[in-house]
Amino acid sequence: MKRSLTTAMLAAGLIASGETLASPMLWQNNSLTYLYGKNFAVDSGEDGREADIQQTITFEHASGWTWGDMFLFVDNKWFNGHSGSDGHTYYGEFSPRLSLGKISGTDLSFGPVKDVLISATYERGEGRNRNYLLGPAVDLAVPGFDRLAINTYYRKPDGITGKPGGQWQITPTWAMTFPVGKSDILFDGYIDWVVNDAGSKSKGDFIAKNFHFNPQIKYDLGKAMDYAPGKLYVGVEYDYWSDKYGIEDSEAFNTDNNVMNFIVKAHF
Repeated sequence: MKRSLTTAMLAAGLIASGETLASPMLWQNNSLTYLYGKNFAVDSGEDGREADIQQTITFEHASGWTWGDMFLFVDNKWFNGHSGSDGHTYYGEFSPRLSLGKISGTDLSFGPVKDVLISATYERGEGRNRNYLLGPAVDLAVPGFDRLAINTYYRKPDGITGKPGGQWQITPTWAMTFPVGKSDILFDGYIDWVVNDAGSKSKGDFIAKNFHFNPQIKYDLGKAMDYAPGKLYVGVEYDYWSDKYGIEDSEAFNTDNNVMNFIVKAHF
């Protein structure tokens, strides 16, 4: 697991440097985030109980290119304050998007739509937790939003016994900035809405439809301190996930996540 995580972080660093792709990079943003929360559903610590405490360090990279844009992140998670094989895991996603407007040299904007894209995502967790996603996307220009996009995916699991049929997922992402005193509040986040079940309960490959709502409210501490606007944030993240990981909720096993995290986030 450690070797896989090291490889993922190395790849993230190379991508962030812009040295591995021939197309010119137009912009990039990198960050490290620390999150602290309690009472997560499903995830367990060394004692096998629900994780009373979960701490996460996340590396994120976002960049724009002449062909589109790209986002990736890698999570390192520690459960119940423990590290080691039973209390530590990782998860990451790599999400490039191909801009049809950029590669065709055509203005595809209409109404609130700024651009039409093809979006892909590779999800990778510990062990055999892998998913491939592909589908159309639109970038939108809506008053009040710094950024608003809607990605629509067909998601297909890999490494699962029986390989159940795929699912459809709708993923809006957004960012909004609100001036507060001498600084700003940043409200951003995403929704992953998997709209249909897949597989069969009788065959043991069932994946339930699920809804993951993950907004963050952060205060620009760097700007408030006259240090570096947009570089240092503190705030909270709300993590609601019904039927987490596609595991159907039941009286015997709670899989509905409802957690508030404390956040410190530094951009570089």
